[in-house]
Amino acid sequence: MEKQTVLEMQHIMKIYSNGVVANEDVSLELKKGEIHALLGENGAGKSTLMKVLFGIETPDQGKILLNGKETVIRSPQDAIEKGIGMVHQHFMLVPSLTVAENIILGVEPRKQKLFIDMKQAEKAAKEIAEKYNFAIDVTARVEEIPVGIKQKVEILKALYRGADILILDEPTAVLTPQETEELFIQLEKLRDDGRTVIFISHKLDEIKRICDRATIMRNGKSMGTYEVGEISTNDMSRLMVGREVVLTFEKDPPRLQKTMLEVKDLVAYNAQGVQKVQNLSFEVRGGEILGIAGVEGNGQTELVDVLTGLSGRYTGTILLKGEDIRKESIRSIREKKLAHIPEDRMASGCAAHLNIQENMFANQYTDPRFSGKFLLKTKAIQARAQELIKEYLVNCKSQKQEVGMLSGGNIQKVIVAREFSTGPDVIIANQPTRGIDVGATEFIRKKLLEFRDNGCAIILISADLNEIFSLSDRLAVMYKGNFSGLFQQVDQVTEEELGQYMLGLKNDLKKGVE
Repeated sequence: MEKQTVLEMQHIMKIYSNGVVANEDVSLELKKGEIHALLGENGAGKSTLMKVLFGIETPDQGKILLNGKETVIRSPQDAIEKGIGMVHQHFMLVPSLTVAENIILGVEPRKQKLFIDMKQAEKAAKEIAEKYNFAIDVTARVEEIPVGIKQKVEILKALYRGADILILDEPTAVLTPQETEELFIQLEKLRDDGRTVIFISHKLDEIKRICDRATIMRNGKSMGTYEVGEISTNDMSRLMVGREVVLTFEKDPPRLQKTMLEVKDLVAYNAQGVQKVQNLSFEVRGGEILGIAGVEGNGQTELVDVLTGLSGRYTGTILLKGEDIRKESIRSIREKKLAHIPEDRMASGCAAHLNIQENMFANQYTDPRFSGKFLLKTKAIQARAQELIKEYLVNCKSQKQEVGMLSGGNIQKVIVAREFSTGPDVIIANQPTRGIDVGATEFIRKKLLEFRDNGCAIILISADLNEIFSLSDRLAVMYKGNFSGLFQQVDQVTEEELGQYMLGLKNDLKKGVE
């Protein structure tokens, strides 16, 4: 039986004030009780289309029909009242409040019209959690629960407000395989209950697993809507990018060279003085990629901060090419040929208000090729910036364009161009392809393999297990500040087993250690 159409976006046009055409004549049809994928490269217009649907942006042309009737969505509050909910990639929870308090926030049950009825709030939160098989302690504080549970709280928050259409933006980006599978079971239950889910993701295998139909976008336009069972992942990626994309890589066996980075008995602390890395020891040799998997918050950030000189809050020893970096500045560590791709490109990877050229040379302004005794060598910088833009396929108007005006994938390419153009011996790549499209992902992964084949030592920290499996020569799992598993043969561990180590269900510190 044909499912009824619950929402139509017809001929949506959105042009931003800087002249960027984000959506050009885009139409989207959603049916009751379906999981509908929305996919495309960064900058393809997916986010803008969803902002229009959720009332964050106003379209310049086009109309929205809800249950067959034309409607105008003026704000997120208006969208919520019309039964549209959105779970953002970066959670919108209040850490100091409980799960129940977050779920009912803004629509609190009251007694005597003045006081919040917490008993009723907890009861309501528990009932909706049980209805959708979300095993959650509603009295727990959000700051104390794992990231997979936070994702569920966000979904329950939207459902509590009566969402019939639920927009999920990259919902599995920070989940283990087990948590992802749990989420999929719950999404299927929502679908069977008659809810409609919009699933935004770059993970094509997940779209094949969970979605009914997929609308594919490229350069602000819709490339059509397809039955997921009738389209291959290769065809999806070709429609997104406009060419064939390599989703798997043939790797030569590693040609191991001398040890480039050695960590001994490392204990590291966060800014609040809490111990986050515990007695960790390992080494990385030239010509290999050490992949580090793990649920976020298990010490990966603090490990990267001390390896790159961003934090001195540690005990133990870090040797970079045989030299202790304890008293070294960030600049001197960089001058020892260490490159760093940070996990948050906007917070610490780039200066959004500066242009492409300025960002590309932020770590090279003392290089004699680009700096004279008193002044920068402007022509040399301009020529080199143009070379890097071409080599790293940065899609931009000019090197003077503000980095903040680029799409996520292009911002990441600017950062990677800056870091790789120094000819590094050691690369710390932290979530190098998070939230970027398949075209940019393919390019960055190929570059990492090129550096590995040229003798570079690489630490790859990633929440994307496909990336970890396809690039790593050795594989470690971080859990509560140490390695719960270390595998010398990546092809001898399954995703399921890796997930068990990530969740702490398995812990074998001696596994694979030489």
